[in-house]
Amino acid sequence: MSSVVDAGALTALADPTRARIVQLIRDADDGRALVGRLADELKLRQPTVSHHMGVLHAEGIVIREREGRRVWYSIDPEQADRIAAILAPRTADSTPDLDRVVDDLAARYRGTFSRETVTRYVADSHTLLEGSGSTNLLASRTAAFATERLDDLDRAAHEEGTRTVLFVCVQNAGRSQLAAGILRQLAGDRVIVRTAGSAPASDVRSAIVTALDEIGVTLGGEFPKPLTDEAVKAADVVITMGCGDACPIFPGRRYEDWDLDDPAGKPLSTVREIRDDIDRRVRALLANL
Repeated sequence: MSSVVDAGALTALADPTRARIVQLIRDADDGRALVGRLADELKLRQPTVSHHMGVLHAEGIVIREREGRRVWYSIDPEQADRIAAILAPRTADSTPDLDRVVDDLAARYRGTFSRETVTRYVADSHTLLEGSGSTNLLASRTAAFATERLDDLDRAAHEEGTRTVLFVCVQNAGRSQLAAGILRQLAGDRVIVRTAGSAPASDVRSAIVTALDEIGVTLGGEFPKPLTDEAVKAADVVITMGCGDACPIFPGRRYEDWDLDDPAGKPLSTVREIRDDIDRRVRALLANL
């Protein structure tokens, strides 16, 4: 078993359900947990939790210990310090290195955007994300959000290239993430998919991740992001879901409003119904792009 948390382990912990599972194990009185108890705590089915545990075990994050018919899971002691660092809340001593983010993005966009433009978008993206809730991934999310915005700014200026679809809901933690995940799976690189929220949450809901995982769709490193003018201007199609008049209107874009139940606080069975409704709508949308 590896003593280093590699990229696969980091990807596994980027999933909010798996991160929560590891937190629950870490915070247990004896530092271990059973799948059944985790399922009750998370309000998920045991097979779903077992699947996540399999991923965490395969990546060397947790170890198994059998006691009769019971299988206990605990954090691999060799990984404990690294995992604690990944999951720990950000402190005053651990602040995003925005200068490094600017340096990297300025090099990436050399010849397209000035350093001043890159600096402005990094700073603004950081402020917007920080205002949407605390996160222990603020630097990497700032870089990803600023990159999306700069890409959108460039694409809007040229008004050509791959078709772009923007899904907007209130918290960008449920309906829009379901739609985006399904469209990415179906369209691949034929369509650029963006999401945003009029009042974004800090993380995608675990039930959304689970509902997508059940049909073979991953959110990867996606996270809730605020709605920006760049995203709307770069989009060919803007799909809104319950966010009212929050989305700005720009000429030349196709706008649709999907009347969908909000999955927030709903049982997984209801989330699945919403997912399948969205799936049908996404397939029809893709056929007409």
